[in-house]
Amino acid sequence: MNFSPISALSPLDGRYANRLAPLRPLVSELGYMHRRVQVEVAWFIALSDAGFAEFKPLSPGARKYLLGLVKNFSEADGLAIKEIEKTTNHDVKAVEYWIKSKFEDRPELMAAAEFVHFACTSEDINNTSHALQIKAARDQVILPALDGLISKLREMAQAYAAVPMLSRTHGQTASPTTVGKEVANVLMRLSAAREKIAAVKLMGKMNGAVGNFNAHLSAWPDFDWENFSRQVIETPEPMGLGLTFQPYSIQIEPHDYMAEFFDAVARTNTILVDWSRDVWGYVSLGYFKQRLKAGEIGSSTMPHKVNPIDFENAEGNLGLANAVLRHLSEKLPISRWQRDLTDSTVLRNIGVALGYAALAYHSLSVGLNKLELNEENLAADLDASWEVLAEPIQTVMRRFGVQGAYEKLKEVTRGKTVRAEDLHALVRSLEIPQSEKDRLLAMTPGSYVGMAAELARRA
Repeated sequence: MNFSPISALSPLDGRYANRLAPLRPLVSELGYMHRRVQVEVAWFIALSDAGFAEFKPLSPGARKYLLGLVKNFSEADGLAIKEIEKTTNHDVKAVEYWIKSKFEDRPELMAAAEFVHFACTSEDINNTSHALQIKAARDQVILPALDGLISKLREMAQAYAAVPMLSRTHGQTASPTTVGKEVANVLMRLSAAREKIAAVKLMGKMNGAVGNFNAHLSAWPDFDWENFSRQVIETPEPMGLGLTFQPYSIQIEPHDYMAEFFDAVARTNTILVDWSRDVWGYVSLGYFKQRLKAGEIGSSTMPHKVNPIDFENAEGNLGLANAVLRHLSEKLPISRWQRDLTDSTVLRNIGVALGYAALAYHSLSVGLNKLELNEENLAADLDASWEVLAEPIQTVMRRFGVQGAYEKLKEVTRGKTVRAEDLHALVRSLEIPQSEKDRLLAMTPGSYVGMAAELARRA
């Protein structure tokens, strides 16, 4: 069978392949090999500048050529590395051999070929490559997608700041709010979660087989290898890696930062699951309508339906993302003694976890941009829910010392269909200042929204 989207095992590379095109070059195996080449080249160039008599500084032409291997890395290059791996049965060694093969007909580089992968263990290359993959996926795909959602939510919060809406606590009618305020709640949560993702320091280590620079010091005992490693890792790209130096490790970087990152994304996703379900419910209540798209079918048998499928797809894919993200964050910081291999195959699923998240963000964006507010339904719902004014009436009664305020309102409202005239009759009978009676009599469910509009606009 030929590989094609329709034969893919994962819908990320099948049904949804086009939506994830920006993520694929970053966290696929091709992206992994690309980053390995980047790390090897950065280490090699840095060694040439370390002052060793045995490895003189590379010429500008050689540097440009090496950086070009990284900048112009292609699928054909990845396939060439995979071909070498058929012989080596070792993926990092295949990268080393591929780089050395690119030195042919370049005497300057051939003379220094043994400094490719010098004193490195495979994990020196792998851990930094994974960090670079996460960095690219975060900065180029995840954060921009979240920023798009945040921008849309901010727009909605402002536009609907003063549109009153009936609240529901425990599924029952409750004190009114505004549509914009409910959107603002999500906006503020999502903005805070986004900042947590952006703030995670992405770590890297290049310190040898068990984290002690053993091999490095055997070659040059008096050289400050720790500081050298730090410079390679922390110098901005393209001459360095632009990561945060990890000074303590076993053979592998501890992956605690990865757990922090994956947990931060999962918490963000949980906020969006909550929002997806709420919007689904508001569509069901008729608070929102969805713009029609020509040719779209909502049901194979019920032609009237316009289903909230974007929010359903988002919820489902957020759940899949979190299932993988949580396994990553729980498993990766655990390694037997100085090294076991259980992290290796798990790490290859970073793209799966972030892919489902990115897919969900896309669905949410599409869904939010289809929504149209149905103010008539919102107003009708409020007008049928005068019982929500029991709260302000009994609160004012308490202010003026009316005994049994809560109980009197409970008697009038609980389990009953409450009409405006029922509440007004009670208000007129109260022994409170006339100005307060007038204020309560003028109140409607739609006007009883507290600071909702102000809070929405402030967000």
